Amino acid sequence: MIIQPDQVPWDRAGATHVRLNFGLDGSWGSSLVPLTVLNPIRPIVEPVRTVAVFGGTHGNEYESQVALTRLCADLDPAELAGRVIIMPRLSEDACRHGTRTAVEDGVNMNRAFPGDPGGSLSYRIAHFVSTMIIEQAEVVLDLHAGGREAAYALCTSLHPLPDERRFAESLDLASVFATPYVFIYSRQLASGLLTDHAEDRGKIAIGGEFGGGETVSPTGVAHVYQGVINVLRRTGALPGEPEPILGRAPGSARIVRADDLADYVPAPLGGIWEPVLPPGTDVRAGQLLGRLYDVDHHPARFEPIVAHRDGVMIACYQRAVCETGRTLVVIGDELPR
Repeated sequence: MIIQPDQVPWDRAGATHVRLNFGLDGSWGSSLVPLTVLNPIRPIVEPVRTVAVFGGTHGNEYESQVALTRLCADLDPAELAGRVIIMPRLSEDACRHGTRTAVEDGVNMNRAFPGDPGGSLSYRIAHFVSTMIIEQAEVVLDLHAGGREAAYALCTSLHPLPDERRFAESLDLASVFATPYVFIYSRQLASGLLTDHAEDRGKIAIGGEFGGGETVSPTGVAHVYQGVINVLRRTGALPGEPEPILGRAPGSARIVRADDLADYVPAPLGGIWEPVLPPGTDVRAGQLLGRLYDVDHHPARFEPIVAHRDGVMIACYQRAVCETGRTLVVIGDELPR
């Protein structure tokens, strides 16, 4: 069913599957953005949190798109004790074209929040999410992969928070995805993120990186699919306790914190990037992480990129061709649980 964004029946019992009609800016056409709203079919006495889940914020990141599409059909409203809202292909135009940004307006959806009701396509979708979904949700999950840009150790992610109680609760929900790592990252590198806006509205906001290379990782899909179910169980929206995923127990992740901009190392020059260590490696100060080749000279000169300190290399640049200033590596401290 295709409907206008202001016609969503949020309170309808059971499962509602629709495509939202957002008109394109440059043609007589529409971007049809999928949305599923799942409500209990039995009366619920206890207040239970609404959980909103987003995939396809970037169109070339696929693990969340496929896992959430399955969950839209697999979650049973008869078992639910709370509302679940799922948008598996948030930037539908980018998802359809397999691109990081929407082709229609060239906008990165994860820089478009809180959106603009009078803006281009991506800003209008972001405004709908900000005003109609984030406002009613208590828990917001925005699930990513590295796309073409970066290779991450499999992780969920969140920001440091001054409210210790909310931070502890966020960390607990991030941990039930049973990824090897939970990444606590800086807000200073970018603005307009979905999770930033949700966090600023007082919500529990969790992200994650579940693959990369514009492929579909079976491991990443498994962690997204069961991880969302584990969150619903932890919040009381589904019965039962969070379960292990691929043999990893919820709460077993290594917690890596990199909230200082000094831990995000930029490329000093453009060229070809040769990483020599995979993400998730423990490194020592001065250890070689990769080589950046200046191919405008022959024989090509290269710049050795070394660890600026001890820690865990939680992410590194993934593509061979690298522009000056791109973040090459991220090194964080492992925190005690």
